[in-house]
Formats: sequence, C-alpha cells, structure tokens
Amino acid sequence: MTDQQKDNTTHFGYQQVNTEEKVKRVADVFHSVAAKYDVMNDLMSGGVHRIWKRMTIEQSGVRTGGRVLDIAGGTGDLTMRFSRLVGPTGKVVLADINDSMLKVGRDKLLDKGVTGNVEFVQANAECLPFPDNYFDVITIAFGLRNVTDKDAALRSMARVLKPGGKLMVLEFSKTDNPLLTKAYDFYSFNLLPKMGQIIANDAESYRYLAESIRMHPDQETLKSMMEQAGLSNCRYQNMTGGIVALHTGIKP
Repeated sequence: MTDQQKDNTTHFGYQQVNTEEKVKRVADVFHSVAAKYDVMNDLMSGGVHRIWKRMTIEQSGVRTGGRVLDIAGGTGDLTMRFSRLVGPTGKVVLADINDSMLKVGRDKLLDKGVTGNVEFVQANAECLPFPDNYFDVITIAFGLRNVTDKDAALRSMARVLKPGGKLMVLEFSKTDNPLLTKAYDFYSFNLLPKMGQIIANDAESYRYLAESIRMHPDQETLKSMMEQAGLSNCRYQNMTGGIVALHTGIKP
C-alpha cells in the first residue's frame, strides 16, 4: 500500500486530493466533455487514435461467439468493432463509470445499428459486477489513468477474465525521445487546453487530462502492476514513439 493510500489521498492531475473527491472530480470532467468527446479525440490526436484502436482490435484475437468487456468504453469505438467480430452468438459489454459517457456511447451505437449482442453497464473498474472467469478479452482504452486505485482495478479485471483470456490496456505512456517529449509537453499544456476551450468550452478538463497522462505509471511500472495482479506473459508495445503503449497480459 502506498503512503498516498494510507492517508486516503491520491492525485487529481498534479493536485493532491482526497480519494473520494477524485472520483467526483473525474466524473465531473467526463460529464463535461462527453458530448464533444469524439470530436476532441480526432482533433487532439489528428485522427491517430483510430490507428491505435485498430491495432488493439487486430491484436485482440477476438473470435465469433466470444465474450468481450470494453471497460471505460465511453463512446463505443472499440465496442462497435468487437460487436462485428463476435457476431450474433457472442457478447460485448460496454462498461463505463460515467453515465454521461455511457449515454453518448449507447446513442451512438444505436444510431449505427449496433444492437443485439451489446450490453451497456455502468460500472466501477475497481469492483466489476461480473462473475469470475467470464470474459475472453477485456480492453480498457485511455481509461486506466483516471481510475483511483489502479491495482484494485487490474485485480478486478483479472478476476473476471477466463483462464487463457487476455487483458489489453491501451493508454498514454512515456516517450524517452527528448525532442518528442518537449514537443508533446508544449502541445499538451499550451494547445490542448485552448482547443478544449474552443471546441468543448472547457479548458480545465483538458488541462486535467494532460496532467493525468504525466501522472500515469510508465511502461515498465504498469507491466509490473499487471504481473502483481496475477497476469502472465505481460508485455507492451510502444506506439507513436511511446506516447501511447498497448499492454497485454494473459490470465494463467
């Protein structure tokens, strides 16, 4: 247990806050940005987030009839693709702790005709409301850094995975290229909040999102956390110079 957890505090971006306050403040961020989330994702990444997600799908090994859990699934980009892969005999659960994001995702998928094999569940990643050994694949894309107790969330994910099942964590990470780091920092802390203000009328939420990326564990630390949660064969693949990394682990 960390000292932060012992005194019941954690980080919200660069601020130190009570753990219960963080849950509320993260919820407020995503209530605020939900309506413009897809537009901002495309603008923030220049559309590259679609490539990162496509690579995650391609490496998932999802098959017809499989069960997939898309945690922090938000507006449903991964869920929509998984729905096609598992087919009518499979099931995809889009889970998100934030009801505003869940509603946007549900409406988006219904508009696109994605029905029948998709369920929508409001759930906290730290205590998932699913049976043990249930899912073939679990994904969490750009969501783990917003979870208060990441170790508890990883253990919860491992619990609901079937033996042989795969956990995939797609998340912003750390680059060791000094020039790329400098450019990325300038973009994150100068341009990103301005874009958030113009597009979503909310600079502060996007300032938090930039800070949360910097506070997230680096690649080796997250790999170790996944191993401590009981997963094996843990590895990661850097994308875009390490700005993003795809972590995978298998339940023994």
